[in-house]
Amino acid sequence: MTAGTKPGQKPRLGISTCLLGEPVRYDGGHKRDRFLTDTFGRWVEWVPVCPEVECGLGIPRPAMRLVGDPESPRLVVIKTGEDHTARMRAWAKKRLDLLAREDLCGFVFKSKSPSSGMERVRVYTRKGTPAGTGSGLFARAFMDRFPLLPAEDEGRLHDAGIRENFIERIFCLQRYRESMSPRASVGRLVDFHSAHKLQLMAHSPKHLKEMGRLVAAGKRKKPRELIAEYEDMLLDALRLRATVKKNVNVLQHMAGYFKRRLGADEKKEMAGTIESYRAGYTPLIVPVTLIKHHVRKYDQGYLAQQSYLNPHPLELKLRNHA
Repeated sequence: MTAGTKPGQKPRLGISTCLLGEPVRYDGGHKRDRFLTDTFGRWVEWVPVCPEVECGLGIPRPAMRLVGDPESPRLVVIKTGEDHTARMRAWAKKRLDLLAREDLCGFVFKSKSPSSGMERVRVYTRKGTPAGTGSGLFARAFMDRFPLLPAEDEGRLHDAGIRENFIERIFCLQRYRESMSPRASVGRLVDFHSAHKLQLMAHSPKHLKEMGRLVAAGKRKKPRELIAEYEDMLLDALRLRATVKKNVNVLQHMAGYFKRRLGADEKKEMAGTIESYRAGYTPLIVPVTLIKHHVRKYDQGYLAQQSYLNPHPLELKLRNHA
């Protein structure tokens, strides 16, 4: 992916066209997802892709399914057995070349689709018996081409934890590309890394250390290589979920910045709020909100710049689930 992000630009995401409510499915219908269109859609710019229509198949069209080896299935019409595998793969190669120029921060696929399903797509024997599961032809080609780019299907996004992690990765990648545009430098990378240390700590302390070493040795690398390597490590780190245990570690780390400023009652409140989150009684937004209060009250500059406190739009309520 290119890194030509403009300041203030919304993250650009690929999406299966039917999820936007467009009538492009084989039966002339759609699968509009209102979270994607009405809620999340306010914060991103969609780049719609419908593999079956764009590769030349009509609306409506005969229903298709995957047949054969789940690792390398073929796309065939259910009633006639007509094989559209070669057509789909040839189109996908050209479409991916175009998408590589779109500066995408991720993709939302249509679940269970023989062309766009990420996983758990049924693969049948020639006799019509489900023999396993695989990925849709276009979805597999996309993930092979861009293995670290955030990708989910609309079904998995119903899970609050998966949804939060997916959206967090998207906005972090957008911030990174914006930080490196229009001209990347070691200084800009140092600033980005400094502001994202606690967010990275919540996902992977191991990656945080490795990325710190990469930044420290940055002047010994060519800028383009350095920026690309850091982006790969960033995306690899954020794929690891921020667990309750790791979040508690970050919260306690942040609380340590106020140990000489808080009174006894305030310290007790801070510790109790973090413990309540650790025990599963309150969502993450509660201790984060308390820490943000103290950041403002005591003008804690280092913590104020930390992306961990504001990793994605508050309106999406991604930290409100216990």
